[in-house]
Amino acid sequence: MTSMQEPPLQDEQIQSVVNAFWTTRATQAAKLADGGLAGGGARAAGHMKDITNLVGGLFVRAGLPESSIVLEPYLPGYYRVRKKWDMAVVYKGSLVAALEFKSQVGSVGKNINNRFEEALGTATDTWAAQRFNASYGDIPPWLAYVFVLQESPETEVLGRDITALFPTDPVFLGISYSQRYQEMLRRFIGDNIYQAGWFLTTQIEPDGTFSYAQPLATATGKSFQVAIQGRVDYVRSVLDV
Repeated sequence: MTSMQEPPLQDEQIQSVVNAFWTTRATQAAKLADGGLAGGGARAAGHMKDITNLVGGLFVRAGLPESSIVLEPYLPGYYRVRKKWDMAVVYKGSLVAALEFKSQVGSVGKNINNRFEEALGTATDTWAAQRFNASYGDIPPWLAYVFVLQESPETEVLGRDITALFPTDPVFLGISYSQRYQEMLRRFIGDNIYQAGWFLTTQIEPDGTFSYAQPLATATGKSFQVAIQGRVDYVRSVLDV
């Protein structure tokens, strides 16, 4: 077992999956009966496929066989019997990683709390299953969250109201929806709810091209790749005896 010899993710690799995210999303939405007008883009399948494949490839490059990658598996919970994750990575009968791949294009104000609650609930339930039932054995879970956010005027507006019946966390004072998502992932990682993440923002430029940014330093493609390598090295150090 050796440390990673492969080069880090290149800009062109990320740009390629971002392009596929948009083109696949548009193609799938157009195939729907309503042309995507009634939330069709969100219902269109497959727009995260290339990003998912890229991440799966990082685990293979880190030293695992392709057969380790399992798409849309059910994993045990504690407060509910099971939950379908977007990807699991399994090696010699142990869970190397469980990953969620989510996106938000438009309607951020209506859906941001749902995304928070879904992400928190999924991880909390998985950790409870390990804590109370030892569902994942001696090697504890390693959870990762990949999120793609369309950058738009709605996501960048500052100064949104945060008043509540009791005082709210002043960290959220004045920040945008995009910054709230970043703070969510920053806290998830900092509190060890998720052990790694990748946060991408993207938009369609006036000339029709697709741009992207990685505004959260602790959740870039580079940091994510390094975290994956560290997890694979750890699991193999335990299992490859």
